[in-house]
Amino acid sequence: DPKWAGGRPRLLSPDDEDFVIQTATARPTKLGQPFTRWSIRKLAAYLRRVHGRVIRIGREALRCLLARRGITFQRTKTWKESTDPDRDAKLDRIEYVIEYFPDRTFAFDEFGPLGIRPAGGSCWAERGRPDRLPATYHRTHGVTYFHGCYSIGDDTLWGVNRRRKGAANTLAALKSIRAA
Repeated sequence: DPKWAGGRPRLLSPDDEDFVIQTATARPTKLGQPFTRWSIRKLAAYLRRVHGRVIRIGREALRCLLARRGITFQRTKTWKESTDPDRDAKLDRIEYVIEYFPDRTFAFDEFGPLGIRPAGGSCWAERGRPDRLPATYHRTHGVTYFHGCYSIGDDTLWGVNRRRKGAANTLAALKSIRAA
């Protein structure tokens, strides 16, 4: 057909491209959308109906723009936010002490139980026959608890593994800070 022409890709202004990237990297819930992450289809539909700035872009052009700008689809991560109303004041106090008294500032944490268990990975195998690692539900060698200490002024990190978690072991770890 001599009249057929594919045409050129739609050109967006650099301002429009920046707006698309800014929208794609924002959480949908912050923009009033009821989902946790954007799909290409949802993002393109949202950009078509943004009040005050309508951007008409196809899904493939949107995918290419995101790839060109280094934006990739990744799994979201979760974390817990503090509900403490005095959180900012406490953080300011901590930052003040770290800045003005680093030689007397230590961080301490206890972590556990630690147990050695298999972790899945990657391997080359026949299709449909991956290597299997047995799940061990019985800790034949027991578990340990880790008490870690960090001296901010000396930039020194140390810790100790204990068989049991308890007040005596925590106190011994805290006393190691006094001895440092």
